[in-house]
Amino acid sequence: MLTVRTMRPDDFDEVADLIFLSTNSWYQQNQGVQAFPGKPEDCRLFCDVYEDLDPEGGLVVVDERRELIVGSCFIHPRETHVSLGILNVHPLAFGSGVAKKLLDEIREMATSRQLPLRLVSSALNLDSYSLYNRAGFIPIQTYQDMKLSVPARGIPEEEKDLPSVREADLADLMSLGQIEFEVSGISREKDYCYFLENSSGLWQTLVSEDENGEVDGFLVSIDHPAIRMIGPGAIRSAASFEALLRAQLDRFRGKSVTFVVPADQPEVTRIGYDLGARNCELHFGQVIGEAQPIQGISIPSFLPESA
Repeated sequence: MLTVRTMRPDDFDEVADLIFLSTNSWYQQNQGVQAFPGKPEDCRLFCDVYEDLDPEGGLVVVDERRELIVGSCFIHPRETHVSLGILNVHPLAFGSGVAKKLLDEIREMATSRQLPLRLVSSALNLDSYSLYNRAGFIPIQTYQDMKLSVPARGIPEEEKDLPSVREADLADLMSLGQIEFEVSGISREKDYCYFLENSSGLWQTLVSEDENGEVDGFLVSIDHPAIRMIGPGAIRSAASFEALLRAQLDRFRGKSVTFVVPADQPEVTRIGYDLGARNCELHFGQVIGEAQPIQGISIPSFLPESA
């Protein structure tokens, strides 16, 4: 018998094992790589971050006969939408309807709140694409996942007239919200506060400024064994994106880092190529409900999920 219930803190270690096993199993079988090369306990980060943002915001599916958690996901309600975080199914339960059970619960939550439901999902995993497509999700943006091994000495500087970049602080909170609403039509003040307060020390939030000293873009990064990623961000111009990306890459000297960029903006993807990045995957930003066309540069992330 399979039952769905709210994720509890005493589930976090088992859910971390599930995320590690499920994700690595698919990537190893289909791409010959591991998405999480570290230890299963590293993936507890997902539980901890979503618990910080939305206590009791996770769901699990329990196989009562095996006394085993066979499915998990995270839900992040925001002002303008509900976001679906990483969803995993135990390899022992592939094809048994676990993912659909979770998705049905989340769709009901978004419907009850009368909000669009958004996610970022792999374009390479056709099983998950079919799951979401059948449920009514429509792709609204294609993204290229780009991976870059940053030299120990950092990215070489170039003589370019790029916008200035600085560390963000709480005084920038309103600017972050205004820019992302302008670019993507979404708002998530709780996320911005979480990044800026940075009580865990894992996050770095940078802003770029135009010639008048006004904030015209922001870009966040996380450096953790489970995920080294640049994003989320919302930026008005390619020049600001390059300035912010270069500054964030400096944080990852001697490490490999991933960032996700809109595939329909060649000026943006060219910046990644010129810095030495290579494509490693494709993702779709998807939505059930209304969505504003992107009007700028939207950089999604996988923790917390943003589309």
